[in-house]
Amino acid sequence: MRRTIPHTTLALAALTLVLAGCGGQSDNGKGGSSVSSSPTPTTSPSTGPTGSPTGCAAAAALAARDSGRTVCLAVGETLRVSLDGTAERPWKPLAVKGSGLEAANSGIVLRPGDASAAYKAVAAGKTRLQSTRPLCAAQTGRVSCLGIQEWWVTVVVR
Repeated sequence: MRRTIPHTTLALAALTLVLAGCGGQSDNGKGGSSVSSSPTPTTSPSTGPTGSPTGCAAAAALAARDSGRTVCLAVGETLRVSLDGTAERPWKPLAVKGSGLEAANSGIVLRPGDASAAYKAVAAGKTRLQSTRPLCAAQTGRVSCLGIQEWWVTVVVR
């Protein structure tokens, strides 16, 4: 006599294995690895990460992975932004909307497609920094997408 395992049992076993493999890592939708090796900041009910007011994190340097964040600076601090792009998918120069920041020397950008800037916090205010780049590389004679990747950060100077 031939023994058979019911299909329901096999399906449940396969589903269990698939679900067990999920959830180990999460994707934040910003590309790159979402696994962080930095320690978890301490928080309390009245403060956010690193002891800053809720919803506002201290930062001295920003990159593409920081899109959508709100960061705080004290008057006199400097913020550097470095967006790594490519010649085929270049970042546009950063646009600044708001008050509280003044452009500072960011150095020289050596690679085509990168956007680099530095700002000094000069007065209390709120500023939005933003840039965009093509979602797909443009290739002559080929169909390409018209999507745009947007990067933005809100900077609060106190």
